[in-house]
Amino acid sequence: MHLAISMEEAVDMIPDGARVMLSGFMGVGTPDGLVRALAASGKKDLTVLVNDAARPHTGVGPLVTAGCVRKFIGSHIGVNPVVQEKMRSGELEVELVPQGTFVERIRAGGMGLGGILTPTGIGTLIAEGKDVIEIDGKQFLLEKPLRADFALIAARSCDYVGNLTYMLSATNFNPIMALSADVVIAEPEEIVPVGVIPPDAVKTPGILVDHVIKRTV
Repeated sequence: MHLAISMEEAVDMIPDGARVMLSGFMGVGTPDGLVRALAASGKKDLTVLVNDAARPHTGVGPLVTAGCVRKFIGSHIGVNPVVQEKMRSGELEVELVPQGTFVERIRAGGMGLGGILTPTGIGTLIAEGKDVIEIDGKQFLLEKPLRADFALIAARSCDYVGNLTYMLSATNFNPIMALSADVVIAEPEEIVPVGVIPPDAVKTPGILVDHVIKRTV
């Protein structure tokens, strides 16, 4: 059985300055309880790796609004005015990464690869300072792997040994992020006995999950 911990214990594990991966696509598939608890904790100088900035009170938004985040690495900030204002003021560093490149860099981090080659970004600001490699007459950017200290994962169901399953589009980046962090903390909607989740439905095997948030209801 995996170690079930409280929300407070999970937040206490995450120090100031940590690199934190958060799944979610405009807040869908984000571990909302963990985000809210982390935002209320007063943590500082976090680097968050997340597809998009969502809105001020959804997805990763509460962490940014609370001033917990020093750096945002992701693909889209267009509908979160708080992120945009903090970026303009210099309070928040923003590294924009094309979405496909973003997820492939995370996969590379989880697989132990030295990086990925992609034509996306050639001839743009994205390419500045990066190695360009030519293969068969075509140029590719070398994009380095992304890893984090913690991955905070939202799951539909979790069994007693930590196997996770997700629901439809809420799956998004959760499985790939669970590969690419030193500590994986899952926030499931339900915890069920082993055998309830069909083997074919397991998207993240329990061997990857370090901690599961206790259900309080």
